[in-house]
Amino acid sequence: MAVDPVCGMYVSENSNIYSDKDGVRYYFCSEGCREKFNSPDMEEKLLKYKLIIAWVFSMPILIIDYLFTFSFKNYLLFILVLPVQLYSGFNFYRGAYQAIKNKMGNMDLLITLGTVTAFIFSIAITFDSGIFPVKYTYFDASAFIITLILTGSYIESLTKKKANSSANKLLSLLPSDVHLYDGDNIIDTEIDKIKINDRILIRPGENIPVDGKIFRGTSEVDESMITGEGMPILKNVNDDVISGTKNINGELSVTVKNYGVNSTVNKIYSMIQMASMGRAKIQKIADIFSSYFVPVVLAVALSSSIFWYFYLRSVSNPLYAVIAILVFVSVVVIACPCAIGLAAPITLLISSNQSSENGILIKNSSSMDRLSKIDTVIFDKTGTLTDNDPEIKNLNLYGDNRYIYSLLYSMEIKSNHPVAKAITGYLKNYKYDILGIRDFKEIPGYGVTGYYGNDFIEIKKSSNKISLMINSEEHASMETSYSVRKNVENAIKRLKNNNINIIIVTGDSEENTEKVADYLGISKYYYDIKPEGKAEIVKNEQENGKYVMFVGDGINDTIAMETADVGVAMSSGSDIAKESGDIILLNNDLNNIYSMLIIGKYTIGKVRQNIGWAIGYNSALIPVAAGVLVPLLGLSIYYILPIFAALAMGLSSTTVVLNSLRIKGHIKNAIAA
Repeated sequence: MAVDPVCGMYVSENSNIYSDKDGVRYYFCSEGCREKFNSPDMEEKLLKYKLIIAWVFSMPILIIDYLFTFSFKNYLLFILVLPVQLYSGFNFYRGAYQAIKNKMGNMDLLITLGTVTAFIFSIAITFDSGIFPVKYTYFDASAFIITLILTGSYIESLTKKKANSSANKLLSLLPSDVHLYDGDNIIDTEIDKIKINDRILIRPGENIPVDGKIFRGTSEVDESMITGEGMPILKNVNDDVISGTKNINGELSVTVKNYGVNSTVNKIYSMIQMASMGRAKIQKIADIFSSYFVPVVLAVALSSSIFWYFYLRSVSNPLYAVIAILVFVSVVVIACPCAIGLAAPITLLISSNQSSENGILIKNSSSMDRLSKIDTVIFDKTGTLTDNDPEIKNLNLYGDNRYIYSLLYSMEIKSNHPVAKAITGYLKNYKYDILGIRDFKEIPGYGVTGYYGNDFIEIKKSSNKISLMINSEEHASMETSYSVRKNVENAIKRLKNNNINIIIVTGDSEENTEKVADYLGISKYYYDIKPEGKAEIVKNEQENGKYVMFVGDGINDTIAMETADVGVAMSSGSDIAKESGDIILLNNDLNNIYSMLIIGKYTIGKVRQNIGWAIGYNSALIPVAAGVLVPLLGLSIYYILPIFAALAMGLSSTTVVLNSLRIKGHIKNAIAA
């Protein structure tokens, strides 16, 4: 069985409702889901229109129904409900049809069952000629069930849009034009017009547009968007270069190996989209309930209706057919899930707003159900556990301090290298002069050279050590390192104390990774890992039964974030990482990771309480609708059941809202703990 990437329903692979994208075939439970997959922006726009129409007409229905009484009231309500029922609610009917076709129960089927029954019966009451003993209609119920549940669907659709947004930003790393070798000349042409084995030139400061191999030139390349590590990599002839990375300080001539859909950036783009599809939504709690509740409601409604039909007929009651219909309608409408549809959205809204006040921005509210189950947290290293930029440590000077500071600053201010920026930033705390350096050169993989007066100045970089040489004699030495972020130790300790598994996954070297892991007491770590490798590690943990949160900050983390059950982005990270994450840490405080887990548990617990209350409330009234009180009150109970059902629905929804508001205090206490 295939899984519908839009709604998550299981679909037979024999279905003729499918779409092929990037070489993969996706199957859908309905045309509606296929349309959402192929044209998400158009579907979101249509949903917005349907929601506007639903609210515009539902509010007057509610006001007129409860505040006014006049002779043609039901006719006016009928006219007002038509746009809601036939336009705004159409997708529910289509989903219900597909659920029946696939022999599955879902919320669409339950919503359709209630709204259509209420709508048709209300029409019968409105246009009957005195057959029915009641004149109260269910137009308000049929309209507001659709409106409230559409509101929840629209909130969900806004969060689903973010994965596509982050993927599109990734593609913006590729330049639209390339410098193509045409014999001995270089011409600028569109990237779509090149082909494999073409030769292109990449100038300093430009993003690399293709995957390829260097045939001439030397340069340092910033691969942080792929590896996550800030230190540039020296590239020489015969070395590979990766699309989306940045050429820093030398010209590179490259033979094209992959471009377009086969390039690394495009593959990452596809992986992000793939990983974000078909993830579980909190609303599926309601779908699971519906798969059991729908048959029960139908069975009770039909059996009760049949019982009263034959019983009343056997005692020669002339209203046997009418009462049988009233029983069926009463059971179905009283069981209809207005409060169930409201249970998740209202709780998620309150939880998200309260969390944001404490530096936790929950972008994707549907991640809450997964957040409540997390037992494993995987951290990227650089920029997440450690600072983004290198730090200067252990500066040793051999000579005139001010002169050495001046040489270091005057040389490094001319470079865009991350280490150069770290040195100039460090020296701002000291006194120095701006010196007139001449014949400045930046040598990829080596450092910088130049002359001051008659002195030949070199600043050499070797691994983590930096040396200032004057006429080949060392006058200063220092080291570079990435410092562990503030509060990280406490955050890791807090997670460990609550039995959360912790893993480090990074593109950095074994030496640097082991140093951070030992410092934080983390025994499980992976190093030299590419973006797709990070996602594979997440999948492996999930296949072993773990619920995984991935915390990262870079473009290289986006696939892992989307693959994980919950993706968390640091606010200091790249725009693409923040678009991909379900949650953003606005203050970069990793102590909030544990707070998130508590928030998830409280939120889902509250949603389950709400759904349980709504189910219990409705279920308790089903026997009443089925006629259990008829022996005590007589058949006249069906004169008041419509009003009773409306009041019950209102009370049920109010209870859900009030219960959801209580989560504010729980979240405050969790974050303060």
